[in-house]
Amino acid sequence: MEVNILIEEGIEVELDAEWMQAIIERVLVSENLPPAIEISLLITGQERIQELNREYRGKDRPTDVLSFSMSEQKQQEESIPFIGPPDGMLHLGEVIISYPQAQVQANEHRHSIKKEMAILIVHGVLHILGYDHEKMEMEPAMKAKEKKILSELEKEIG
Repeated sequence: MEVNILIEEGIEVELDAEWMQAIIERVLVSENLPPAIEISLLITGQERIQELNREYRGKDRPTDVLSFSMSEQKQQEESIPFIGPPDGMLHLGEVIISYPQAQVQANEHRHSIKKEMAILIVHGVLHILGYDHEKMEMEPAMKAKEKKILSELEKEIG
């Protein structure tokens, strides 16, 4: 399992990259995924996430988390024949989190930044894995999965 964590220059993050990686791995293990997978997490600021939200979702405002699934891109490129990745890894996609927005939300919900980041990481990874709370029929399953994983992480997130 390969988890890439990138923190954008100028963003001061109070959390350890290994801790964030462990949260991602817990979600992936909960879905019984094979070990030959790769996923990325980018921690960024408000401007960058607003730019991405505008470009890819048509919403010109900052948001807390965005997910870009490689499998969704493959489905959209149906005319191109599928070729397996040369490294044998299944590239899942990228989760992008606005750290300043996570700080705001942690304050609003009166919990730690650690807990808020865990919530956003779990949420973003589940989106990459195909869960979608914007589809009414899938919302209960996604919320239940988030709740289950976060309760398992309670000791780590406080």
